[in-house]
This record gives sequence, C-alpha cells and structure tokens, in this order.
Amino acid sequence: MNDDVFEKYMNAGEIAAIARDEGAAGVREGVSYTEIVEKIESMISNKGASIAFPTNISINHIAAHFTPSTGDKQVFHKGDIVKIDVGAHIDGYIADTAVTIEVETDKYSSLLTASVEALHTAITLMKPGVKLSEVGKQVENKIHEYGFKPIDNLTGHSLNRYNLHSGMSIPSIATMSIQRKPRVDDVVAVEPFATTGSGHVISGKGSHIYLLKSGMNFRRLRDNKSRIMMKKLHHQFRSLPFASRWCEGIIPNVDVSLLWLEQKGMVHHYPQLIEQNNGMVSQKEHTMIITENGCQVTTYGKHERE
Repeated sequence: MNDDVFEKYMNAGEIAAIARDEGAAGVREGVSYTEIVEKIESMISNKGASIAFPTNISINHIAAHFTPSTGDKQVFHKGDIVKIDVGAHIDGYIADTAVTIEVETDKYSSLLTASVEALHTAITLMKPGVKLSEVGKQVENKIHEYGFKPIDNLTGHSLNRYNLHSGMSIPSIATMSIQRKPRVDDVVAVEPFATTGSGHVISGKGSHIYLLKSGMNFRRLRDNKSRIMMKKLHHQFRSLPFASRWCEGIIPNVDVSLLWLEQKGMVHHYPQLIEQNNGMVSQKEHTMIITENGCQVTTYGKHERE
C-alpha cells in the first residue's frame, strides 16, 4: 500500500471516529434519530470526507440495517440500546466503525462491554496469515465470559476501494467454513455483536438503505423511466449503499420509485436484521489495515489512542 492510499485510509478513519463519537454524545432521551444521523453525516462532509453508507441507528433487538427515512419522527427512549454504525471514505478508501450506547441507564453495561472486549481481543490477534476461525473462537469465548452469545450469522468484512464488503469475512464464532487468511495491506472491519438472545439474526422489514445491483447495464434498459432514474442514482452513489432520504431531488416520488426499481431487480433494499428471539444486541466495530506484524486501527477515537 503506497503512502497516499494509507493516508486516505487513516484520514477517513479519523473523521469517521470523530463523527461517531460526537453523534454518540448527542444521544439522549427525546432526541430524534434524524437529528443524530444528520449531525454525523454533516460532520463527515464538513471535515472533507464523503459518506460511505447511511448512518445506521439500530435499537435494542435490531442488530443492524436501519436508517431513518424522510420525515421520521422516532426518538430515543430511556433504556434503549443504540447501535450507531458510521462510514466515511476519502476517494473511495473506506472507514467503517460502530459503537453502542445505553440511553441514560446501565442495565446492560456488561452487554456493551462484551462487544468492546471481544473487539479488543480480535485486534490483538489480527495479523498476516492468522486463522480467522481462531479469531472467531477467541471472540466467541470472550463474549461467553460475560454471559452472552455472539451473533453467529453476522461477520466482519474486508474493504476495498468503493467496495464496502469485498469478500473476506471475519467471524464472531469458531468456524471452519472460512479458510481465507488476511495478508499485508488487507483492510478489514471487525464488528463483534453480543446478545442476550439466541445468537442469530433474521430479516425484518425494510431499512431505508439501498444498493444498486452490481453488473446492471442500465443503459440497455428499454424502460426509459427506469433508465433515467438508474443513471441518476449511479452518478450520485456509485457502488456504495445509500439512503432513501438522500434521493430527494434526484428521483421523483422517492419511495414509489425505489419500490419500482426494487421490483425490477435493479436495486437491493437491505432488510433490518433482527435478533430472532428479540434479545438485546450490542456492537463495537473498528477498521484496521493489516501490517507486517499486526494491524493498524484507523478508527480509534481520541480516548482510545491515549
């Protein structure tokens, strides 16, 4: 990895971490989801990066994949377990990071700590050639130490330029199904999820988060309406996920248009990922670059670097 690319990854990570921590600090009872996502996304843009994916606000038993839509009035409630998942990129080089907050209570402090400590365990193990099954085993063991379960079907992932999930998976359980090993200069996001439930997520209703289908040659579409909309969306979002609320002024009748494109198989609408027994879920995530002797975390906050 050349110095220019390394600096872009590091700068994106610093910006994502600042936005994540500032957003988390604003979560209080009665504050709206929309206020927090707009604060985070505006901060990313104002600091010179681009938004890599819509800020996820996932509450309680929802593990991942929810962002407010235009006009969403939902607010945080005392006792909520709030996962904030943030993405920034510079010239396509992505930082992906997440934190969990318990709103004005501490009933689930051990659950939050389980994900934090599991991630720390994974970071100490990440290096070239490490068996990811062993990383998963140690993450699982750490979460079990706190009396909780890891979510078996949510994994960390590798990152490439303009590609949020580029092929390599980092498990949170012991498994032999993942054989690939990280190499020097690989970039990965590791994100242990811990739960009071069964340790498995299922798909729920829509998340308001979309992705253009890869390989779709929309220029050959006979439907002129779809072709025009796809061209506009591709110009704006390329290969990265986007929020329905970002589409205002780009395509007409946003919800109807996105449903139309989804039914035609042109866009993917991410489902909310819900703990199947409605268990509470915590998440902690950092992005890291694999180095000769370990890894360089790009998304440490100020307190984590000290």
